[in-house]
Amino acid sequence: MSARNETPHKVLQTLGQKKCNGSWDASTENLSMDQVKSVAEAQKDRLTGKTLYARCREIMGTCVAMRVRIEGMEPKAALNAMSEGEFNEHFS
Repeated sequence: MSARNETPHKVLQTLGQKKCNGSWDASTENLSMDQVKSVAEAQKDRLTGKTLYARCREIMGTCVAMRVRIEGMEPKAALNAMSEGEFNEHFS
């Protein structure tokens, strides 16, 4: 298995970065929900989620460890917003 096929590498490719910052204070990386969806589709065979919604949540979980924001929010806040229906227009 190549590291180039792993989810963190796909996130970095989408961002156009070689690596991410180590702290939230210094982080400038930001993914849009459309970019999250495209990574989730690209990683479809490697993720456990049955739906696009579930796979996007997995990608967002990876972003927590990578210190990458989603739509300008920290990933945990974005996950909570997603649970409250804020991003439903992306999944209808």
